[in-house]
Amino acid sequence: MDPTHTGTTQTGIRTRPGAGVAASDRPRLASHVRLTFCRTRQRKVLLHPETVVVLNGSGAAILELCDGRHTVAEIVAELGARYQSAPEDDVRQFLTRLVARRWVELTDG
Repeated sequence: MDPTHTGTTQTGIRTRPGAGVAASDRPRLASHVRLTFCRTRQRKVLLHPETVVVLNGSGAAILELCDGRHTVAEIVAELGARYQSAPEDDVRQFLTRLVARRWVELTDG
């Protein structure tokens, strides 16, 4: 299998680097990535093979909602209700960066 292959998989999951994130997309963590709480750091972290990413509060809040059921628009609405402000562009840019790293996968809404 070519590790540089990009495109849409047969299951409809988009994994190509730089894929734009639409409001109707349903993001979820890739199967090799895990979101967990690190007791040592007292923060949420994203675990990837040989990598630990320490998340800030907003990044953790976004990823907690990336379950493959919520659309990006629903995630933005939920964050807006929680925090009274959730710029959609910021959420989409954050998710776009994680899709490019193949830490998040998108399914079409």
